[in-house]
Amino acid sequence: MSQSAKGLTDLESLSQAAECLKVLAHPHRLRMVQMLLRGQYNVGELAESCDLTTPMASEHLRLMQRCGFLSSTKEGRHVYYTVTEPHLTDIMKCIESRFGSK
Repeated sequence: MSQSAKGLTDLESLSQAAECLKVLAHPHRLRMVQMLLRGQYNVGELAESCDLTTPMASEHLRLMQRCGFLSSTKEGRHVYYTVTEPHLTDIMKCIESRFGSK
């Protein structure tokens, strides 16, 4: 490892981080994360809040689940989503601080 790379995150880990940040880098997904940090919602509620069809919202949720950001639980006929990645709280605080309501 070069002298300048000491103490830096390895490139493999940064590559994983970049892939997960790409998944988050969408306004509908950010809205869903914002909501899910405040409570548990089903796909229909998230879709309505984002002006999306249910299948499109499901696709966004699937991508975020695959990255390990969310988990889901089935209750009767509804599937509810929750945030499982604790660092999303800090990421959203940064986003809201920088780009929040004016």
